[in-house]
Amino acid sequence: MNKDQRKNAEGYKDLTAYEAINRCKDTQRQLQGKRSKVNGDYFETLISGSCFFYYEKSLAHIEKTPEPMKVLRPMPLQHGKFVACFEKQAQPDYKGTLKGGQAIVFEAKHTDHDRIERSRLTQEQLEGLEKHHKLGALAFVFVSFKFQSFYRIPWTAWRDMKDLYGRKYLKVEELESYRLPELGYMIKLLSGIV
Repeated sequence: MNKDQRKNAEGYKDLTAYEAINRCKDTQRQLQGKRSKVNGDYFETLISGSCFFYYEKSLAHIEKTPEPMKVLRPMPLQHGKFVACFEKQAQPDYKGTLKGGQAIVFEAKHTDHDRIERSRLTQEQLEGLEKHHKLGALAFVFVSFKFQSFYRIPWTAWRDMKDLYGRKYLKVEELESYRLPELGYMIKLLSGIV
């Protein structure tokens, strides 16, 4: 009998140790990817609720930046899904205007760890935040640690973290001055600004 045709007692293909380990790693990557997506969606929902709160109070109009995508197959597949690809790297996540006319732009990042890496932003996002900052926009990185604490890190502190902190990551305990208050499920994203 060929090695590829061996079956175990239940009738499934009998995997080699190498195949079993790789299948386990693939499953772990898939699970981590799904967790990241769920966390990202939840974080986006929290931010959208905060943006809506400020919009309803006529204090700001902030919107999620759409991803730059190109549809590859114009006819929808089942369930209305399209085949598409990203045209370029993502821009900062949110853009808008504060009451009085000042522009606002920020990137949102969530982590389940006790530190956040500068490398979580792409080069295009870094450049985008820098360009907006130079033009006078309020630019920052909005960070969630385990959905338990939230921080609005000014763009200059994020950009210069190596000079300010001696490394390219920030620990949650170093960010207390940037911590944002919460009100139930609403993060006061613009606390102290509007």
